[in-house]
Amino acid sequence: MGASTSADPDVELTRHVTQEVKGWLLVGLQALLLVALVTLPWRTSPDSVWPPSVWLVIGGLLILAGVAFALLAMSHLSTALTPTPVPREGQTLRTRGAYRVVRHPIYSAILLASVGFTVAVGSWWQVGVTAALAVFFTLKSRWEDTMLAERFGDEWRAYARRTGALVPRPAKAPTPSAP
Repeated sequence: MGASTSADPDVELTRHVTQEVKGWLLVGLQALLLVALVTLPWRTSPDSVWPPSVWLVIGGLLILAGVAFALLAMSHLSTALTPTPVPREGQTLRTRGAYRVVRHPIYSAILLASVGFTVAVGSWWQVGVTAALAVFFTLKSRWEDTMLAERFGDEWRAYARRTGALVPRPAKAPTPSAP
């Protein structure tokens, strides 16, 4: 199972509270970015090759795919699902279902839906916010990975080697058999 445990319960409690506070601050920043995505000005002129209805359909499909992937990931987390990136005590490492594809499928799903929204109604404002979300989730996932590595040790490190954080890793080609 996990790697580091401190002998001093007060130190561990302080560390956990600090992680929780940081987790909630990240949730707040994430909410602000998502609100900015949908409230900043939308595209006002059809200055593209395709009519706006085509962009709406493509964007809508990406949004639906993102929502579906997020729901799938949440169902695999079950009781381990938390509003913050701080892992719950007593849970096991999830590596099946959506977690077999990427280590942070809910973040990936939000990014996919954000790209869909940007395609559907986006202006350069949405492109900027979606780029900021990509940077945000990259940094947030790295912090979460650190906590998961502490909690699950070698099991997590092996999982991380074979599974991308936000984007799936290409499948390895089978090794040819020797004659």
